[in-house]
Amino acid sequence: MMAAVYTGQGHISVEPVPVPQIGPGEILVRVEACGICHTDLKKVEHDLLPPPRIYGHESAGVVVQVGEGVTKYRTGDRVIAFHHIPCKKCFYCSKKLYAQCETYKRVGITAGFEPAGGGFSQYIRVMDWIVRDGVELIPEGVSFEVASFVEPVNTCLKAVVEMNPQPGDVVLVQGQGPIGLLFTMLVKRTGATVLATDAIPERLALSRKFGASESWDPRTEDVARLCKALTEGRGVDQVFVAASAKGIVDQAIASSRPGGKILLFAQTSDTERIELSGADICKLERTLLGCYSASVDLQAESARLVFSGDLPVEDLVSHRLPLSEIREGIVLALHPDGKSLKIMVQPQRLS
Repeated sequence: MMAAVYTGQGHISVEPVPVPQIGPGEILVRVEACGICHTDLKKVEHDLLPPPRIYGHESAGVVVQVGEGVTKYRTGDRVIAFHHIPCKKCFYCSKKLYAQCETYKRVGITAGFEPAGGGFSQYIRVMDWIVRDGVELIPEGVSFEVASFVEPVNTCLKAVVEMNPQPGDVVLVQGQGPIGLLFTMLVKRTGATVLATDAIPERLALSRKFGASESWDPRTEDVARLCKALTEGRGVDQVFVAASAKGIVDQAIASSRPGGKILLFAQTSDTERIELSGADICKLERTLLGCYSASVDLQAESARLVFSGDLPVEDLVSHRLPLSEIREGIVLALHPDGKSLKIMVQPQRLS
C-alpha cells in the first residue's frame, strides 16, 4: 500500500509500505478519508517525535478484515475509530481525566512503524482495546469525510462541557479555523452569545454564518474594548483560546470579566511560554484552565452530533486531496489563506 511517511526534519515521503498485519481482536480498515489536524502538523513541523511514523488520526473507512474473536464488526462495515481509549480503571480515569491515563497515551491505531494514527495511508490496523471501546459505525448516507469529524468534535465538545456556558452568557472564541468554528457551533447551541476573532476575513464571515453575533480581526480592532462595550463594561463570561499566537492569552484575560473563565485549547507545545499578571487571575478571581484531547464519555454524543447533521461540518471542508498531494496540504494547513479551512486527504486516490 502507499503511505505518507514522516521521515524527520519536517519531511513527508509518499512511499510503499506493507499492509499492516492484524492479530486477534483487531480489525483492518481501508482509509477513505482523513482530516489534517494541527496536532499532527506540530509533530511534523517541530520534529516532536522520532521518525519514521505515519500520522493522521481523523480517519474514516471500511472494515476489510476482522481478527479472531471480533464479533461487533464485520467486513464491509463503515467505521470511524478513536486512536486513544483509556483504561477506565486508573486514578486519572476515576477523575475523568482520561487524557492523563497511561493507557490513553498509547496510540492504538497504526499503519506501520511506531503507532501514530496511520490515517495518512491506505490501510490502518486498529488494535484490540480500540476495537472494544473506540469504534463507531457510520450510518448509511453519511459520507466518510463528514464521519471523520467525530474525533475533533469530541475534543471540542469536551471543552464546552468543561466550561458549561449558560444561556445569557457572552462567550469569546479566539480563532476561527476548523476547531474555532466547531466551538462557535457548539457554544451557540447552549444559548450563549458568541463573539469571535480571526485574522482571515473569510473565516470571520463563516463564524457569523455558524452563530457568532459579532466577529473581529484582532489585528485591527480593540477586542477587549468591544467585548466590554457589549457587556456593560464587564467583559465576557468565558473565552475559548482556539489559536496559538503571541499575546492571545493576554487578550483573552483583558476581554474577560472578573470571575470569568478562560480555557486554553491550542497551547499544546512544551516550548510555548505565557507570562501573565498574577493579580489578573488571583485578585480578579478568574479561572484559567486547560483541556486536551477527547473524552470516551462523549464518544456517542459526538458521533450523534456529526451523523445527524446537527453540526454542519461538511461546510468546513475546503480541500479534498489525493495522498500524493499531502505535502501541499500540510503546507496549506500551516499557512492558511482565505480559501483554505479543513483539508481532507483521500488515501485511495493517488493522483
